[in-house]
Amino acid sequence: MHRVLVVDDEPQIVRALVINLKARKYEVDAAPDGATALRLAADRHPDVVVLDLGLPDMDGVDVIRGIRGWTRVPILVLSARQTSDEKVEALDAGADDYVTKPFGMDELLARLRAAVRRAEPPAGSAEDAGVIETSEFSVDLAAKKVHRQGRDVRLTPTEWHLLEVLVRNTGRLVSQKQLLKEVWGPSYGTETNYLRVYMAQLRRKLETDPAHPRHFVTEPGMGYRFEK
Repeated sequence: MHRVLVVDDEPQIVRALVINLKARKYEVDAAPDGATALRLAADRHPDVVVLDLGLPDMDGVDVIRGIRGWTRVPILVLSARQTSDEKVEALDAGADDYVTKPFGMDELLARLRAAVRRAEPPAGSAEDAGVIETSEFSVDLAAKKVHRQGRDVRLTPTEWHLLEVLVRNTGRLVSQKQLLKEVWGPSYGTETNYLRVYMAQLRRKLETDPAHPRHFVTEPGMGYRFEK
């Protein structure tokens, strides 16, 4: 059974989410503001967070940053903010997905399930696990850890999943469509802006010169390739 933390100051939305989530056997905690959300995230250790950005005491982006300071729990933003810049800001802060209000409950629940799946360890065989070494960083597929210059690198679940798909296909071109399907789910086929945002984040965290990447190579119009 998975635990969901719902963060929203609109009682009717909280009520609808709680009813629908509990009907699907989720355990649910609810927070009406950012401070309560941060406390419940630390106390209850949810498996996924559903977060509104327009909170009464602080901006939801600051809540994302606060949660990302210590955990990679999936964060699904649910917000009335619809501009591209606002979405990119939330994703850059560490959100894993973004749903705009008004929303369809079925779509929201599908994205929530996808976020939970991405955060779970892969069920691959032992021979799939290994450590991939580059001159700048190492990727431990079994432990789901990345080390760079002697330190752990913090990655969000989505960043890790994207990295994992590329690393498991070292040297091979992975198409945009395949990456979107593998990382975000079969209903995502055209959201190439997601890939641009997350590839930029991986490069900032792992490349010596993110503007001229050596390991995460773009094949314009086609996809991406990981090179050791």
